[in-house]
Amino acid sequence: MESTGGPYLNTAAVTSPVGIARLLQMTFGCATFSLVAHQGGFSAAYGTFCMFVWTFCFAVTVFIIACEFTRLHSCLSLSWGNFTAAFAMLATLMSVTAAVIYPLYFVQVGCYPIGCQVRDFRIAASVFAGLLFVTYASEVFLTRAKPGQVTSYMATVSGLLKIVQAFVACIIFGALVNDSQYSKYVATQWCVAVYSFCFVVTVVVVAFSVTGKTALLWFPFERSVVIYTFGAVLLYASAAVIWPVFCFDSKYGSPRRPGLCAKGKCPWDSQLVIAIFTYVNLLLYVLDLAYSQRIRFVSHI
Repeated sequence: MESTGGPYLNTAAVTSPVGIARLLQMTFGCATFSLVAHQGGFSAAYGTFCMFVWTFCFAVTVFIIACEFTRLHSCLSLSWGNFTAAFAMLATLMSVTAAVIYPLYFVQVGCYPIGCQVRDFRIAASVFAGLLFVTYASEVFLTRAKPGQVTSYMATVSGLLKIVQAFVACIIFGALVNDSQYSKYVATQWCVAVYSFCFVVTVVVVAFSVTGKTALLWFPFERSVVIYTFGAVLLYASAAVIWPVFCFDSKYGSPRRPGLCAKGKCPWDSQLVIAIFTYVNLLLYVLDLAYSQRIRFVSHI
């Protein structure tokens, strides 16, 4: 690690607006999972997911604060600006999901049958979960690329959208494996191939940006990303047409939810979720393509 000639400890890591936001993230995250683990309780896949989100985000936030405060991030083979921007966006999406899921499945108005103490702990945990989301969203707002500013790619609108696109794709995959019956037709299998291909390439783009390896590629990374985004728009546009036709047209599927379908185990519900988030991701890729025409970024910051 090269000497910067300054103090070994970087106090700005905890006194700057971004540093304060991260300290609050650490505090609220610790408070949230502590309340849940101590008395609030969690169960099933939904509760496990929420606990994973809070502990994972807490651990990575502590790691980021420690690295920036001690300046050890300069020893890592990462593009630090890209890494922190990507994590802040991912943590924002994960924390808002947990902040919605936990109270939805675990918080109730009355005390019966869990008891008033457990109810109060769950309400308190839900409040801190909401505050945690606000602090991560604040970091994204503070570190996002400003007009005319030279910044890392993941801090730009296009870079942040890459994280959202991958997150939405994970929701689609979750619905696909929940008895969506996508294997009935070749056309719906094509849609799954579209979701998978775009997800993989998006993750690769993020990985190359975060690791700072874009300069080692033999092709122009920036232009390739724009070309890929244009291709993703076309692929998602095809899926946005094909999936609803083969799931909700009366010739191939059902335009209405079957009355005998069990709640939580109905293929039609999964197909509807997939259709909705297909359009969401199509819109995200269109926005990404539009913003990618307006930005220039450096490969390693």
